Amino acid sequence: MEIRELQLYLHLCKSLHFGKTSRELHVSPSSLTRTVQKLEHEVGQVLFDRDNRTVTLTLAGIRFREYAMQALENWVELKRELQQQSDQLSGRLSIFCSVTASYSFLHELLDEFRARYPAVEIQLRTGDTAATIQRILDEEEDVGIAARPDTLPDKLCFRVIRQSPLVFIAPISASPLRDMLDENLQSGANLPWERIPLVLSESGLARTRVDLWFREQQIRPNIYAQVSGNEAIVSMVSLGFGVGVVPLLVVENSPIRGKVEILKVEPQLEPFSIGLCIMRRKLNSPLIKAFWDLSQEHVANLT
Repeated sequence: MEIRELQLYLHLCKSLHFGKTSRELHVSPSSLTRTVQKLEHEVGQVLFDRDNRTVTLTLAGIRFREYAMQALENWVELKRELQQQSDQLSGRLSIFCSVTASYSFLHELLDEFRARYPAVEIQLRTGDTAATIQRILDEEEDVGIAARPDTLPDKLCFRVIRQSPLVFIAPISASPLRDMLDENLQSGANLPWERIPLVLSESGLARTRVDLWFREQQIRPNIYAQVSGNEAIVSMVSLGFGVGVVPLLVVENSPIRGKVEILKVEPQLEPFSIGLCIMRRKLNSPLIKAFWDLSQEHVANLT
């Protein structure tokens, strides 16, 4: 059996969903099924009980999961020892971040890292930053860029890159929503939040903070849509679907920033601390330690 097969197997053990593992590890459902069948043939036992709705581990599957985890840990340790004996770092570094982060501050950091360590393969995945912390904890990625949670798990290291205010944004183009906003803004009246449609993140730190803001103002928000990803919120707001809440960093780097405006709302929402996060124990890897150390240099240059 191969390392990649064990990685697929362990991800499936966590997700218990063939479709999710196929999407997140970029393998076709048929290939994933063949991999599981191959492992079951080599082990001589059924590893998963599955029907059209559910997937569960068998007792043999649980035992094999323990073996697979140990085998991968041994493999990582062997690579670490070999890299320590080599003058040049090599291997794969997986990074998860939002689209905005991928072409803002991460771009320069990756450019410099590749120049120093050309033999390292960079695997960059983009998605909703609300999922970043959990993906790092589940060890689906080596490095993530996310907003620092209010409570940071002890297993994680977090390095702040920059602060970003959390802002309310509204469409600029003419619409009934725009007329409502202008009428209240010009008169100095408080915005009628109960009637204003909102486009919010479906989960994550931003959603937690905006929900708290409305509770503290004793306002029942009129939520029009809940979406995944801040970039999608900016897009929906620009089309006039509602008022959104996103980090200012996202607006500043958006290709459609000219189609939205930032509303002056008091009291202001608590700002984000955006940065890099990794599993603490992964700093034992020379490859990940090199990236972490370079990020410290990069942050120092920004300040």
